[in-house]
Amino acid sequence: MTTIEPPVPPGRPPSARPGRKLGPVIPNIGSAHRAWLDPMRGSYLASGMTLSELSTRLRLAKSKLSELLRGVGLYPRWENVYLLAAELGMPSWPLYRLWRQAAFEAHKSNEWVENSTDHTPILTTAPTTPPLEHRAFRELVENDYALFAQAFLDDDQRDVALSDTFDILWLSWNDALASHDTRRFSWNVLRATVMSRTPHRDGRPELGRAAFDTVVLQSLTEPAHHMNQVAESLELFTAMSRLPANQLDVMVLRRLCGFLPETTSALLGTSLATVRSDERHATRFLESTPRPPLPTEGNTP
Repeated sequence: MTTIEPPVPPGRPPSARPGRKLGPVIPNIGSAHRAWLDPMRGSYLASGMTLSELSTRLRLAKSKLSELLRGVGLYPRWENVYLLAAELGMPSWPLYRLWRQAAFEAHKSNEWVENSTDHTPILTTAPTTPPLEHRAFRELVENDYALFAQAFLDDDQRDVALSDTFDILWLSWNDALASHDTRRFSWNVLRATVMSRTPHRDGRPELGRAAFDTVVLQSLTEPAHHMNQVAESLELFTAMSRLPANQLDVMVLRRLCGFLPETTSALLGTSLATVRSDERHATRFLESTPRPPLPTEGNTP
């Protein structure tokens, strides 16, 4: 999963840390584990505290805290994650949801998960309400985010990716608000989350599923015509997968989701001129690649 460590908010410069700096996250960590670990690392780096200070406050060994913040060793118990999160001022409910999901993906049993919460207040695992601005933003973009995710993932994986996206945003909401553009910050979270669950081939995301959801396929009744269109669509989506990330996003939103340039600009948090430029360059690349004609605007999933 692509790393998204939020910037330090204005007015909160990190203090100089004596001793060794926190090391990077280990490379083989799972995407679900990283979904909650990256925001926690961001909160730690923005706090200005040292591992020594945290160790004293939490009565946990500095080495244990370092391992937790780097994803080293065994998957951490919730009681330790919660202690650190509470000290960093992180909301427990979205963190617990992400931690629990990652625990199951790490092949932990239900019994292990439940035992990990025995020494924490019951409220740490109870649903709570996100900030008002977060809820309003989710209502504004969730359906559009779902259309983008649907081009890469099946229904179940799409729903998990969307849930994870808004939980990660909840954990990082202050940083999202302090960023240059909240919409761009949020889109980066969505994209990283979707791509972490998307099948890749030769390092490129597969768009094959979208070939079976296009309007042109649904309108064909002859089996032979249907199979020919499937083959052509797969060729087109293979070519699209070779586009740079920003151009691929624009083409998915414009040509598969059918969004207007203005809507695409708002979702991506980029200028209208940038959207048009990315679409123009992507179209030129696809036209220079042997493939069927591009779908026209309005051929939406």
